[in-house]
Amino acid sequence: MKLKLPAGDFAAYLFDCDGTIADSMPLHYKAWTKALDEWNCEFDERLFYEWGGRPTNEIVATLNSRHGLAMPVEAVADRKELFYYESLPQLKVIPEVLEHIEAQQGRIPFAVVSGSTRESVTASLERLALLDRFDTLVCAGEYKNAKPAPDCFLAAAAKLGLPPEKCLVFEDTEMGIQAARAAGMAFVKIPLPWERSSQS
Repeated sequence: MKLKLPAGDFAAYLFDCDGTIADSMPLHYKAWTKALDEWNCEFDERLFYEWGGRPTNEIVATLNSRHGLAMPVEAVADRKELFYYESLPQLKVIPEVLEHIEAQQGRIPFAVVSGSTRESVTASLERLALLDRFDTLVCAGEYKNAKPAPDCFLAAAAKLGLPPEKCLVFEDTEMGIQAARAAGMAFVKIPLPWERSSQS
């Protein structure tokens, strides 16, 4: 499978992390399942992918209201992160995205723009030996409104000193695509895990 880039002369690439650079979404889902099982809380897998890009605390809070639960938001979010860190040895890169990182390395700046915590993003990129490829990271808690708002992508463009229209976004979630559109940026949609396996 090859990623088709939109036409244009882009001065920077902005990458989501989970499900875009790192093939981490299945590992995140397992971590969620383990953490939520302790509270008998269900989290449908398709819903998990629909909510991709949402901050961890927001997911716990939304599940609370959906299921009439009172899970402690911070504690459950921390537990989920702990289970994810335990699974990091299994983490792999998404090769179709790595190809574009390697093709433009040193030619244009790169940023990672994520709804995950800086700790989680850093741990994933260190595991993949890719952390040093990126000029800047913009992570959860470092911008006002989460995806689908454009704040995170606009913050990354500002950090790189570039206008939004000169940035190309790599994203796997619908929320992330909406955020890129709202920021006035072109984008590349990364297929979901089951879509990639059917195309390979």
